[in-house]
Amino acid sequence: MSLAIVTEIDQLVEQVHSYHPEADEAVIRRAYDFSAKAHEGQTRRSGEPYLQHPLAVAGILTFLKLDETAIVAALLHDTLEDTLATQEELQAQFGNEVTHLVEGVTKIGQIPFETYEEKQAENFRKMLLSMADDIRVVFIKLADRLHNMRTLEHMSESKQKQIAQETLEIYAPLANRLGMSWMQQELEDLCFQYSKPEAYSLLKLRVAKRDEEREEYVESIIHATRDALAAAGLTGVVEGRPKHLYSIHQKMERQEITFEEVYDLAAIRVVSDTKMNCYVVLGLIHSLWPPVHGRFKDYIATPRTNLYQSLHTTVLGPQGEHIEFQIRTEDMHRLAEYGVAAHWRYKEQAKVGDRDEKVFSWLRQFVEWHRDLSDNQQFMDSVKLDLFHLDVFHDVVFAFTPKGEVKELPLGATPLDLAYSIHTEIGDHCIGAKVNGKIVPLRYQLNSGDTVHILKSPSQTPQREWLTFVQTSRARAKIKHWLKAEEQKRGLELGWRLLEREFRRHNLPAAQLLKSDQLVQAAADAGYESLDEMMRMIGYGRLSAATVVNQFLDPAAREEVAQDEAEGVVPHIRAPRPIKAVKIMGGRDVMMQLSKCCSPIPGDPIMGYITRGRGLTIHSVGCPNLQALDYEKDRLVEVEWDEKIEGNHSVKVCVLTIDQPGVLAKVSSAISSSQANISRAEITTREDQKAVLDFVIEVSNTLHLDRTLEAVGRIEGVISAKRIRVWEVSR
Repeated sequence: MSLAIVTEIDQLVEQVHSYHPEADEAVIRRAYDFSAKAHEGQTRRSGEPYLQHPLAVAGILTFLKLDETAIVAALLHDTLEDTLATQEELQAQFGNEVTHLVEGVTKIGQIPFETYEEKQAENFRKMLLSMADDIRVVFIKLADRLHNMRTLEHMSESKQKQIAQETLEIYAPLANRLGMSWMQQELEDLCFQYSKPEAYSLLKLRVAKRDEEREEYVESIIHATRDALAAAGLTGVVEGRPKHLYSIHQKMERQEITFEEVYDLAAIRVVSDTKMNCYVVLGLIHSLWPPVHGRFKDYIATPRTNLYQSLHTTVLGPQGEHIEFQIRTEDMHRLAEYGVAAHWRYKEQAKVGDRDEKVFSWLRQFVEWHRDLSDNQQFMDSVKLDLFHLDVFHDVVFAFTPKGEVKELPLGATPLDLAYSIHTEIGDHCIGAKVNGKIVPLRYQLNSGDTVHILKSPSQTPQREWLTFVQTSRARAKIKHWLKAEEQKRGLELGWRLLEREFRRHNLPAAQLLKSDQLVQAAADAGYESLDEMMRMIGYGRLSAATVVNQFLDPAAREEVAQDEAEGVVPHIRAPRPIKAVKIMGGRDVMMQLSKCCSPIPGDPIMGYITRGRGLTIHSVGCPNLQALDYEKDRLVEVEWDEKIEGNHSVKVCVLTIDQPGVLAKVSSAISSSQANISRAEITTREDQKAVLDFVIEVSNTLHLDRTLEAVGRIEGVISAKRIRVWEVSR
């Protein structure tokens, strides 16, 4: 649907009064006069007065039937950004509500950014946060973008492509998420026109020609449907709806078909009087023409997150052509036209009523999911992923919680995605799920209609491998957030240890200096915002501990260090040993850590490798990473386990069982009875009626591990129980 552009203030006022007779005409005209004065002398690239742009944006909002506050803000939306008008002037003349809307739409101004992408990310972040407070911000922004796209021919070709791509990735999907499909379709067709002008022109000509040829055919289907409705005593408005060009282009690319192979170029819409009659109409249509298998969608029983409702079906019409029908009530049709705006009820401070609260819950969630992403590239990637995945009807699945709550997820979503959609803590501790009563692994891809019960363990934590299969931006963002926090925590701990070691190497009072104000000042002098930040940089290897300690040495000691470094002298490392269970042959005392690639435990044959900056890393003798270091034999050190071993160590085990009820509980009980603690678990079922239970358990040594595996192996239904090593095939 293409809307006529409003060009005069009288036309705008008339349109507002057509749906809101009590609107304050005076404030609308005052905003127009203020905008005219502020933009006086400014022109657009087309040469027309700049004032035509805010007038056109306000006109688009009248189609959404927005109140005079939004209309006034639309007239003023560029004044703070592009004129000398001030926030104080707006507040004085139009109040805080209008000023808040204008500020929400206004781009970030004077802040310098290194790249265009970074600036756009910050602008979009600002809009997201603003629309969480008042959704009219995004209505104005979308209307602004629509008018800019309508007049894009006056921009350079490179600018056209840049704006079109941004609109296609962000604003068109956002319009769809708000339920305004007419705006989404117009934006997409305009983007198609400017990003691929040759393909657009060719497709436009071919569709126009096909429409002429098919007009009589489509009319015959419409008349047949009307006659059938009348004969059955059903009321309903039947009309044809041509598909927009971009959706046809997408279908051709996605299915790798030619234009001649696209049959459903037009859809037929039936608007009935009641929800029940929508299903009656569906049955009637299926009695006239056979339905195409797999092409029926019931969005009445399971509305989309923007509350779009309709029945979609494709039938095999006369001459074997596919015809798509959309069946809905008048209320459903109104929502499909106006989207979220159809539910907007202006109360005090622009709050929605309780009846409409559900409509906006997804919007607040969407904003909240992306609020914590500080990196601009990650933020934009996450937003695009979330908008894209739920952008088209066939790309979603509807899963159910045990309480019957419907969760709309992207195609390919897993139980982990659903867990994070419920709550971050549920996702963080998820170890698997029961889908329709059967245990499935985290990687299982959900299908529409699945009932999902999430299985949790308090000892479970997010794993980096989860990022390889989750589909939603929320799950991805929360996993990355947890991993980043853990990385910072480990970096901070290692930084303190490395700095303490360096202090002790120079015989300086480490305990005293690590708590001193002098160290805090050293961090500030080096340009770090905090002492912890400097410590993390040391732990990450981006800052040398020696560089920091050098500031605490007297001039003679500094000269000696500089001379040693010039001559390539490697200092003797001496520091407290963090791993008390390992002692080094020859008695040399260095900082040590167990390698995470092979996770050795007491009883395993081990070897040490001297790393640069991190002390000694302990590997199992059979570790392939250690074998790859064979060419650096001078850095290998013989080590052995201390006889006085205390504490537990993590080890991975794999249990293969028959897939039967209760086996997981029995295995967990056997592990606990062996005084071994389960820190992580994941369940996978196989097509051969077997289940694979992967655990990370805490044991004191290899003897303790062997006793635990023997206990598990004695359980009825357990086929095998063994330790998983990185160089072995687990199953």
